[in-house]
Amino acid sequence: MVLPVCSRSGDVIEPLLKKQWFVRCKEMAKRAMQAVDDGELEIMPHFYKKTWRNWLSNISDWCISRQLWWGHQIPAYQASLSEEADSEEECWVWGRDEAEARQRAAVRLGVNPDAVILTQDSDVLDTWFSSALFPFAMLGWPQQTSDLQQFYPNTLLETGSDLIFFWVARMVMLGTELTGQLPFKQVLLHSLVRDKHGRKMSKSLGNVIDPLDVISGISLQRLLEKVKEGNLDHRETDIAMEAQRRDFPRGIPECGTDALRFALCSHKLQGEDISLSVSQVLSSRHFCNKMWQTLRFSLSALGSSDRTLGTLAETSPLSSIDRWICSRLRGTVLQCERGFESYDLQAVTAALHTFWLHSLCDVYLECIKPVLGQQDGAPDSWGVAERESVRGVLFHCVSVSLALFAPIMPFLTEELWQRLQAHCPQPHRPDVPAASLCVQPYPQSSQLDHWHFPQEEADFPLIQEVVRVTRSLRAQCHLTKARPDLWVVCSPSQAQTLLLFSSAVLTLGRVSNLHLHCPPGLGHAPAAISAPPPPDGCVVGVVDHTCQLHLDIQGSVDVDMVAIQLEQRREKVLARLEQCVSRTRLPHYAEKVPEHVRLETEKKISALEQELTNIQDQLQVLQGLRTECS
Repeated sequence: MVLPVCSRSGDVIEPLLKKQWFVRCKEMAKRAMQAVDDGELEIMPHFYKKTWRNWLSNISDWCISRQLWWGHQIPAYQASLSEEADSEEECWVWGRDEAEARQRAAVRLGVNPDAVILTQDSDVLDTWFSSALFPFAMLGWPQQTSDLQQFYPNTLLETGSDLIFFWVARMVMLGTELTGQLPFKQVLLHSLVRDKHGRKMSKSLGNVIDPLDVISGISLQRLLEKVKEGNLDHRETDIAMEAQRRDFPRGIPECGTDALRFALCSHKLQGEDISLSVSQVLSSRHFCNKMWQTLRFSLSALGSSDRTLGTLAETSPLSSIDRWICSRLRGTVLQCERGFESYDLQAVTAALHTFWLHSLCDVYLECIKPVLGQQDGAPDSWGVAERESVRGVLFHCVSVSLALFAPIMPFLTEELWQRLQAHCPQPHRPDVPAASLCVQPYPQSSQLDHWHFPQEEADFPLIQEVVRVTRSLRAQCHLTKARPDLWVVCSPSQAQTLLLFSSAVLTLGRVSNLHLHCPPGLGHAPAAISAPPPPDGCVVGVVDHTCQLHLDIQGSVDVDMVAIQLEQRREKVLARLEQCVSRTRLPHYAEKVPEHVRLETEKKISALEQELTNIQDQLQVLQGLRTECS
């Protein structure tokens, strides 16, 4: 036989039959299922409805007795009479207090209450039973207190998906049974946080991540000491310490509260479990540093603090890039609204991260550097009105974005927002200190309807693709400081779009001049677009079937060095291509290899052949340049 022994005390564990108290749950479970079926109670995500029905349709009587030293003692009393102490029949009564129980026992036994001897059951209530009473018991129930009338029932319960039966279902059952009302109208079940390997966090495995250690940082030595300070068995201690050395060889770096919160909210909360890695939190900390740097640049770009900017409603963008970033901000606010309404925090964090990093920092701030780099009144193409418009747009983009981040990153956004407000006082309160960001109303898309420019948003992907191909051509030719001319051969509609965003192409693509050429076969070009065809000797890149880029690199590159690098790259591509083609020549290749593998190989071969063709074209261009130079 297997002798059960307690791992902590060393005592032999043997079962002991005892009488227990039970609660009959079938009728309560039927009402709980009916509430979900009728839509009175909404469970999110909705696929947990099946789990809800499976649990409650197969429910049994609930044992609520626990033989513990702590907890709510069961209000059941065993009644006896002194002259009948030897009676084998037990008499149990209940009561809110001993006096009420004594009265019931006296009636049942037909004696005077003073003759009754009461002994309260030593068992305590099941923890989940006491927890199920929480929504209304904490508000003064059973008395009809003002708190109970005001705050019961609640609106939303948010808890872990593993507690759907242990806590959620029992709150619903006891709430409807004792109060006649559901304790809440919606249930949001979030995922469980596991370690980076997907394992449930366990002290014996040593994979428990203390949030305070992630926030403040901790060394490996201190992590091992915390394991030793626990009450684990020595064998489990060795396993836990080895896991700590393997997962955190250099300890845990300091990440901060906001970075941890942002990393957790960046995961999909509804459905799959969260495999949390410290490296993900560290990446969020780097993003927080990026926000600091962005505000530092914005404060310097906004100029002196004595300049007052217009309100959000008064600020109107002038240039195409200003209208684009304003429209992107409005779209981000709309995405945040929808994400919060559907309890999808991942959509909120993804929208905010994309806007701040890829739209505001990577594009807009780079585009406005030439505008704000000149002093007011300097003889250049940018006027005072354009600069003031850019400053107003920049201020409100940063200010509104910080307000959008505030629920997820309250500490960082509060600090940055206070600095921004102090640097740029608003006209309606120039001398009043800025209030806290946490008491400001959350941005609404309706406030930004005047910033909705769908045409600019629809046109900008072409600009981004042109910039991407231009940068790729510069990288291929190893251009660093040189800013060559760029010819774009495209359709008239594309040329019109590029003309509107020409400053963005020049700045982001790092080219000196932009020439737009529309061949006769693609339609009639606007009068403002009259550039001649691109000269010979340009490096060519393809955007789409109607748009080609010609980068004039003559005199900007070391032809011999680039040719050697292209030849080396050509040899590598040829070797990879020959390796893929040789696989298709094996005997019985078509019969033995699965179809999806064959299709994948064909795509790879096609991509390598296209890359080889591009390299050959670049070598021909370099050969022409070498001939001209000689």
